[in-house]
Amino acid sequence: MSIAPAGAEGIDTMEINNTAHILGPAYFAVEYVDSMLPRNPFQEPLRGAWDYMLNNYTKFQIATWGSLLVHEVIYFLFCLPGFIFQFIPFMQKYKIQQDKPETWERQWKCFKMLMFSHFCIQLPLICGTYYFTEFFNIPYDWDSMPRWPYLLGQCFGCAVIEDTWHYFLHRIFHHKRLYKYIHKVHHEFTSPFGMQAEYAHPLETIVLGTGFFIGIMVFCNHVMLLWAWVTFRLLETIDVHSGYDIPLNPLHLIPFYAGTRFHDFHHMNFVGNYASTFTWWDKLFGTDWQYNRFQNKQEEKKTQ
Repeated sequence: MSIAPAGAEGIDTMEINNTAHILGPAYFAVEYVDSMLPRNPFQEPLRGAWDYMLNNYTKFQIATWGSLLVHEVIYFLFCLPGFIFQFIPFMQKYKIQQDKPETWERQWKCFKMLMFSHFCIQLPLICGTYYFTEFFNIPYDWDSMPRWPYLLGQCFGCAVIEDTWHYFLHRIFHHKRLYKYIHKVHHEFTSPFGMQAEYAHPLETIVLGTGFFIGIMVFCNHVMLLWAWVTFRLLETIDVHSGYDIPLNPLHLIPFYAGTRFHDFHHMNFVGNYASTFTWWDKLFGTDWQYNRFQNKQEEKKTQ
């Protein structure tokens, strides 16, 4: 399966951008796996749709309205399962904080805040996407699109950068002199649900959101990476805010992935577990000790 031009076999050194020097081993590993898989039967239809988009819309329209559409559709699509779970009694056994069910009032309040944030805070930032791609000479054409192994490697690199930025800035926002003015907004919900992932003070949206763009500045070599990284980041943040620890979650295959229970405890406890995606920064600085103690007590209760 590949989104590269048909006939592109093996590793073409002309396709490898400068990020390969950073993620070289990962690229070669996933490239080998890709070479063993059958070709994507949807490649030609996808290419036709992509060419149609390029021929009928300007780069500004693609970068701005295309990015907004991707963000809104992906965000609420990923929120939908968690929203439905609250109406299914069987799924309640997977809810982490079962004593704090969602309410229509809380969800409506969250939705209104999201609409303000998406269109009054994030949309102006999205409008700069076109100028960003022009400044860094980022291509839009199909033939320059990286194959899926490179996209995976680049998204992982973006996640590492964003997670590092998020850990330290998030921890600063929890300082007693700042917390009540900014980050307290996000913690209005001690039992999070998926739609609440981007419920935050406007300043927090900008500051913590900067980590998203740093990875793009380092790795981006095609507009498709913007959309791939948006998709992965939304999938991750909605998952950890969902409030449901679903078994067989494919995201748990990612090494050091924090997961829902890890971040749910942060909302319940307010202290510790500051990272967004991975667990290594919390382990390194010992800010997960309360979570580990809580988990040990939960295991003791189960054995008793």
